[in-house]
Amino acid sequence: MISKQSRLFIRNNGETFHDFLIQYFRSKMISALSRSIRLSAARITPVARAGFATIPGRVPLEEHDPELFDLIEKEKNRSWKSLEMIASENFTSRAVMECLGSCLTNKYSEGYPGHRYYGGNEYIDQIEELCKKRALAAYHLDPEKWGVNVQPYSGSPCNLAVYTGLLKPGSRMMGLDLPSGGHLTHGYYTYNAKTHTRKALSGSSIFFETLPYHVDPKTGLVDYDFMEQIAGIYRPQMIICGASAYPREWDYARIRKVADASGAIMMMDMAHISGLVATGEAANPFEYCDVVTTTTHKSLRGPRAGMIFFRKDERDFERKINDAVFPGLQGGPHDHQIAAIATQLKEVASPEFKEYCVQVKKNAKALAQALMDMGYTICTNGTDNHLLLWDVRPLGLTGSKIEKVCDLINISLNKNTVHGDKSAQSPGGVRIGTPALTTRGLKEADFKKVAGFLDRAVKISLDVQKSSGKKLKDFVAALPNNKDIPVLAHEVAQFATSFPMPGFDTETMRYKNL
Repeated sequence: MISKQSRLFIRNNGETFHDFLIQYFRSKMISALSRSIRLSAARITPVARAGFATIPGRVPLEEHDPELFDLIEKEKNRSWKSLEMIASENFTSRAVMECLGSCLTNKYSEGYPGHRYYGGNEYIDQIEELCKKRALAAYHLDPEKWGVNVQPYSGSPCNLAVYTGLLKPGSRMMGLDLPSGGHLTHGYYTYNAKTHTRKALSGSSIFFETLPYHVDPKTGLVDYDFMEQIAGIYRPQMIICGASAYPREWDYARIRKVADASGAIMMMDMAHISGLVATGEAANPFEYCDVVTTTTHKSLRGPRAGMIFFRKDERDFERKINDAVFPGLQGGPHDHQIAAIATQLKEVASPEFKEYCVQVKKNAKALAQALMDMGYTICTNGTDNHLLLWDVRPLGLTGSKIEKVCDLINISLNKNTVHGDKSAQSPGGVRIGTPALTTRGLKEADFKKVAGFLDRAVKISLDVQKSSGKKLKDFVAALPNNKDIPVLAHEVAQFATSFPMPGFDTETMRYKNL
């Protein structure tokens, strides 16, 4: 009801009557609405809060899946207290991990920037274009002459995309033999001399005709004369350089000459050395190659992903390779990975990353020299890059036994074939890399101490083999009886934990035991 005073005011001020009514009823409505909201909130807040806390995506992993969370925490502990020496591994940054765990994992974006099969890709397009721009810049490539595809999920899909995009099924290719340090995806197959049968072990040898070249058995270096000789007879459509366990530089000019003589495409798989190439610490394959593939997580220190670089010319490699990646082999790209590549490529352009790659090589040389000074056999008598190949056959051991012992003393490395091995199941070598430990801050003097740990691992292996015999099964069964293993394991853990750990905070780890 309107009061007597209000009615009197309205009668004396008629021109304001309309405005008065608006203000009056507006204030009443706001007051009533506010009271209604307060009452509703009082009734539903407890229920709403309970529902909000339990909707999908709001519960942290530790609460949602304690079993899995615990396993991840145990892996953090293992990484922290171990010496990571697998040449293909590294410790990536927190920035990369944030990209991998970001909202980008939710998006689906089949196609390429500007030509997607789904909507809502405005920012995804910008991220992919940024990644491509940084990739070309990292290797100092002219975007008018070179292109790059950053969608491959990892290195093997990179290589298969190149093969299927540029070759026909059954085409001939040549790559470095696996026992010589090559990679499975470069055409590797086994041959049974008794049955005269060939067994293809990867897509490259299943769908294409392949013939390997080798290293010289005396020097351990790629035998370019042999490559040239067999290429002249075999006439491959593609020659692949690059390796997974080759410690020396590549003679790209020589391979280019061989490829031209056969009319072959020259491809480099620089997965292991891509960080070194970007910083000028390894020879530049782009000057000679038609196509260059790489992973992004080894010496490049990024996420698990891949990139394909290709020349832009009349051969139309851009269209062929892009079509091979999508829709040929993959569906939607992993946008969180592409973002992670992009932020790592920003780091690659920094002076600090250059210093890191310089130190990676220094550390590898120091470790190789320390082991040789102890009398051990290092293939090619050293290294030009981030890895060394240790031949343990002169010791009467296998790489498998060294790997098993090292696992128990908190050192991660891997068994590896060396030239002359008859079977990849019983390799005579051990591959060791320095990128991961260099990321943790180890220098040359530290790697000399690491060499001492490895020397003691060999002595333990020899002692165990004396009692167990040469069968790997019996060797492994005898390891728990060795009293030196836990002592050495504790020493290694104490040494490893004296260095910082990138990517996550060791202070918040659940497990901190050595």
